[in-house]
Amino acid sequence: MRRPALDARTGATITIAWVILANKPFYPMYVWWLVGDGVETSAITLVAIPFFLAVPLIARKSPFSARLALPLIGTIDTVFESIVFGRASATLLFLAPCMALTLVSFQPDEKWWQRGLVCCIFVCFAICWWRLKDPVFPWTGGQIAMLMNINVFAVASLMTFIGARYAGT
Repeated sequence: MRRPALDARTGATITIAWVILANKPFYPMYVWWLVGDGVETSAITLVAIPFFLAVPLIARKSPFSARLALPLIGTIDTVFESIVFGRASATLLFLAPCMALTLVSFQPDEKWWQRGLVCCIFVCFAICWWRLKDPVFPWTGGQIAMLMNINVFAVASLMTFIGARYAGT
């Protein structure tokens, strides 16, 4: 029996999840190549891979769950990485793609879920912004500046891809 096609928003969500999955393993390599230190610390970020992998796997059974899960997993991953890398690394900027996903992923009748998730993401941002200071790993000023550059470019790239992929959905 043939499964029905997924709606456009769920299809876009799956695409974004696969893009994140394809890029996630390279982050420790970027850190190694561009920062030169802290590879073991940055490898901790790979713990999120199975959670992002769950998004495409659950989409066929529950498109809504997949569309809810991606920005939620991204938010939790961002908070975790912000604890590891500290506020100065600009990892908190990854909450912007999480917010963007929340704004474009939901159907009109799911607006209360959308509103709740938007508020959740903002609360996570506010708590991290005011509570986080120093990273777990003792980065130098130059290393933190390079991490910030990596993260700012990655966020801009992801936001661009989200905009391009969700266009017209």
